[in-house]
Amino acid sequence: MHCATFSPSIRSCNRRAATTVCRAKYKNPLGLHSSVWTGTWEKAAAENAIRRTKELGYQLIEVSVGEPETIDAEMTKSILEDNGLAASGSLGLRFDADISSEDPECSRRGKELLIASLKKVHGFGGNFLSGVTHSAMGKYDQPATKANWENSVKALREVGSMAQDLDIDVGLEVVNRYESNLVNTASQAMEMVSDIGLPNVVVHMDSYHMNIEEDSMEAGIRTCAANLGYVHIGEAHRGYLGTGSVDFDGLFSELMRVGFDGPIVFESFSSEVVTAALSNALSVWRNMWKDSSDLASHAYAVMDGKLTSAWIKASRENSTQQ
Repeated sequence: MHCATFSPSIRSCNRRAATTVCRAKYKNPLGLHSSVWTGTWEKAAAENAIRRTKELGYQLIEVSVGEPETIDAEMTKSILEDNGLAASGSLGLRFDADISSEDPECSRRGKELLIASLKKVHGFGGNFLSGVTHSAMGKYDQPATKANWENSVKALREVGSMAQDLDIDVGLEVVNRYESNLVNTASQAMEMVSDIGLPNVVVHMDSYHMNIEEDSMEAGIRTCAANLGYVHIGEAHRGYLGTGSVDFDGLFSELMRVGFDGPIVFESFSSEVVTAALSNALSVWRNMWKDSSDLASHAYAVMDGKLTSAWIKASRENSTQQ
């Protein structure tokens, strides 16, 4: 039996490790985005989201920290410890707080938001902060400029250095052209990671966005495999996995083929759960689900089943090649 290693604060396991949990198959911790359960983070909502995530078998909950002033880090840490669950944090920058902006004040506000979010993740014991950390999350009306790119790199180098001191990894989520004009493909993410030049700044891929921008799931993963730290799983319509057009077999097969063993997190949104601001930012104009528990349970079963099959296939291929 192989024993995978990951800490109560999940990070990419192929990069660092801590306490031991035994698995007879893949090593990846499976996670769930908090927005499947709630659009707020007061104590009752946090307790419910964390408890139910743990009950369904997940090892990680991704907490939305885009409004850090609403996050009670000590309370969150206590609930996580009581339930034996790890956590990461995510956010999308705003147009009035955008590190890539050529307006110095707007860029400064974006950096301050990243730093405040970073401190919350550290406060509740997490060691991964990701999301649309490189630009505002939304549709721009023009292409990114060289200055936009350089501003983002400079700010992320500063934030990444702070995160390194806190033992936190920072992810650059690759999102589609309607949610950023800066990092839409795995190759662009790799270029930005290279320009930033810090080992704890990594690539974050998302199947929902890959389905729009990449040539294929396999090609996208191969492109960023060397710096891949985190993966989001979402269907093409953000509903039940397997009911849309995303090639999950290709995705999971390539993840196992390249040896990725970091967190794999299911993400889905419904305007019946998340705030109106987030729903509008993500263009959630129609709801693909109503039952959070059924959706999350189904997602775990799909991810676990497909990862197991992909892991077995990759193991056989490796054995044949040896």
